[in-house]
Amino acid sequence: MNTAVSVLKDKKLFIFDMDGTIYLGNSPFDFAIKFIENLHNSDKNILFFTNNASHTTDFYMSKLSRLGFAPRQGEIMTSGDVTIEFLKRHRAGKSVYLVGTDELVSAFRNSGINMLDGSEESADIVVTSFDTSLTYEKLDNACRFIRGGAEYLSTHPDKNCPTENGFIPDSGAIAALVTASTDVVPTYFGKPYRETIEMISEATGFSPSDMCIFGDRLMTDIALGKRFGVTSVLVLTGETKPSDIEKADEYERPDIVLDSLADADKIIFG
Repeated sequence: MNTAVSVLKDKKLFIFDMDGTIYLGNSPFDFAIKFIENLHNSDKNILFFTNNASHTTDFYMSKLSRLGFAPRQGEIMTSGDVTIEFLKRHRAGKSVYLVGTDELVSAFRNSGINMLDGSEESADIVVTSFDTSLTYEKLDNACRFIRGGAEYLSTHPDKNCPTENGFIPDSGAIAALVTASTDVVPTYFGKPYRETIEMISEATGFSPSDMCIFGDRLMTDIALGKRFGVTSVLVLTGETKPSDIEKADEYERPDIVLDSLADADKIIFG
């Protein structure tokens, strides 16, 4: 615990996963609200980052405010943001078919991406995401375009999304279905991929060594930290159980394990 104190107190940017880390569905963890309030009051830099791209940053700003977290402008980022930035920088002008929520489709379109509606004969790129409005027609269109040669991307690899009532299928599960039909594996964005840490560094001005990330998933939150030199803190309030840590490979084992963010609050603020 003394090691955790010295490590965490020196960090300049505190990155928080959302689902399973600071809340479950629409139920916030009171201790997370208190910890983040203490960080804000101590002028610490905070970034809320979720792989859940079914909603936009405006949605999460409203949700986090409603739940009591008092987020500030520029403190929220999603895997959808990372994917959009990649398309704008590296695939400018390419036609994109997106399997995603109407909210995410609007975000892509408002960013100037050349969006398709599925009636076309071909597409340059197919992007799949966490789509709670998923239909067979969308899947059929995506698979048809990919078989026709479209590049396949996915906003994030999470297979399940935690809710108050258990897990529901997430982006990775939808991608698995498309892969099963096309034999094409997507290029993933979000945590734990390089594009995410590069975008965070660029947006905040901090290097990975100045950051720590709190999350509940070994394969995304913790792996992002371990791959790119960010101190990774696992909390046991979401998906991961202690027995999962023992079975994880080297790049998915956290630097610090805490029962919840209540422990992080005690470590830093007493």
